[in-house]
Amino acid sequence: MRSIWKGSLGFGLVSIPVKLYSAVETSKIDLDMLDSRDHSRIRYQRVNEHTHKEVPYDKIVKGYKINDDYVIVEEQDFEAAAPEKSKVIEIESFVDIADVNPMFYETSYYTEPDTKNNKAYALLTQALIKSKKAGLARFVLRSTESLCIVHPVESVLVVTRIRFGQEIRSTEDLKIADDVTVSKKELDVGLALINQYAEKFDVSKFKDEYNNELLKIIHAKAKGKHATIKKLKPKKATGDDLYEQLMQSLNAKKEA
Repeated sequence: MRSIWKGSLGFGLVSIPVKLYSAVETSKIDLDMLDSRDHSRIRYQRVNEHTHKEVPYDKIVKGYKINDDYVIVEEQDFEAAAPEKSKVIEIESFVDIADVNPMFYETSYYTEPDTKNNKAYALLTQALIKSKKAGLARFVLRSTESLCIVHPVESVLVVTRIRFGQEIRSTEDLKIADDVTVSKKELDVGLALINQYAEKFDVSKFKDEYNNELLKIIHAKAKGKHATIKKLKPKKATGDDLYEQLMQSLNAKKEA
């Protein structure tokens, strides 16, 4: 793995030099865009809108439009906006990780101590595990300020970027009735069904089966074979009675 950020992780007066590494990778199949007429790859170019010529990377700058002109924003301007956040992940408070709505999660990074003395790193890891807390912090990565939580995964401190509150859309425009009456017996059976399907979370049980099937089709087509389309078997209608549907679901699970 290659580090994508280098700085320090701070809480109180303690500062821990760390490196960040991406903790996730995509499992999607890498598909190229092609011209259907001759299967040539589609190339995207960075073109000057006036000269219509391609612009090399080293000539590209970022700018902010004010009126009819652009103000060029340089690398030092990003750091000048918040020099401490560009180099420090400063924990501002500690929260219960269960209080963080999953809607806020974005992506995660592993941290690695960038010093021979790992005592402060180990201390924070063990303290978070014992307290069942997570650090809430802000830092700047790739010219963008991010809110994040710092939490332990076994002996590793993980920085998980989360969204700011204003990035979550309001639900007020959704048409959801609030006057629906659910009977006690329906709720009881619903809870029983949930308990029947309840198990300890184990993500290793789940694989990206869609990509695997798609790869099989691709390899078959490479050999001149046609894909066999699986026919979906429609589920038998059980009527409109919710209680009856719940009871049949319970019985089906018991028989499985």
